[in-house]
Amino acid sequence: MVVGGFHTVVGKDFISLDGEAIGVWIKKASISDIWFRLLQGRIPTHVERRLLEAVLVSMADHGETPPSTQAARLVASTGVPLQCAIATGFLAFGDHHAGAIEGVMRFLQEEHTDLNLKDVENLVATFLSKGLRIPGFGHRLHHRDPRVEPLLELRRSLGFSGKNVDIVLAMEKHLVREKGISLNVDGICGALLTDLGFPYQSGRAFFMAGRLPGILCHILREQYETKAFRRYNLVACTEDVEVGGEREKNEKAFCR
Repeated sequence: MVVGGFHTVVGKDFISLDGEAIGVWIKKASISDIWFRLLQGRIPTHVERRLLEAVLVSMADHGETPPSTQAARLVASTGVPLQCAIATGFLAFGDHHAGAIEGVMRFLQEEHTDLNLKDVENLVATFLSKGLRIPGFGHRLHHRDPRVEPLLELRRSLGFSGKNVDIVLAMEKHLVREKGISLNVDGICGALLTDLGFPYQSGRAFFMAGRLPGILCHILREQYETKAFRRYNLVACTEDVEVGGEREKNEKAFCR
C-alpha cells in the first residue's frame, strides 16, 4: 500500500502538518488536498481535486433503501449517542453494500494490472462462462445508475483521461450486450479513484466519507422527527405444521 510521507508534529500550542503550521493548511487547503497529501504525499491539480469532490458527492445518499441507512436509523431510534448510530451504519458496509468499490479497485490494481482494452472482451467472456460476478456492475434498483453519466461528463469536460475508466467502460459495453448489466457508482468511482492514484485499500473509506452526510441526516431525522423506539409492523401469516402426524394450520406473526 502506498501512503505519502506526510508528517505531523504536535507540541504545546502548536500543530505542524508536513512542515507547515496548521493555520497555513486551514487557509489554503481543501479537504481534497488533504486526502491527496495524506495518502499520496502530493497536492492534487485542480482537475484531480474537482473529480475527487464529485466522487464523494455521488456517494452522499441513496434514501432509506440501503441496509446501512436502515440499520443506523433503527439503532438511532433507541436513544443511543450519535456516534453509536453512525458506527452502526458504517458497520453495515460489506462486500455486497459499499464494499464493491474496493473490489473494483483491487480488480484493477492487483488482479488485472496489465489488462488492456484488447483483452477486455475475453476477460468478460471468461467471467461470464464461469458464473463469476465482476465488481462494479449491476444494481438492484437502477438499470442504468444515474450517478455514472454525470461523473463521465465531468471527466470529459475537465479533459481528464485514465486507463482504468476506459477499461471499465469497455467492460460495460460487453456486459450490456451479453447480460444487460451496466456500470454502477462503485465501478465508475473505483476506476476514477484508481486513475487518481489512490490505493485499493482506501476504497471503503472513500465510500464512508461520501456517505457520512447522508447517514447523519437520516439519524438526526430519526432522533428528532419520529417517535422513539421504532416499531415494526407485525403481519400474520398462516403456515402448515405437522402435529401428531397430521397437517394443521398454524398462525404465526413475523416482522415486516
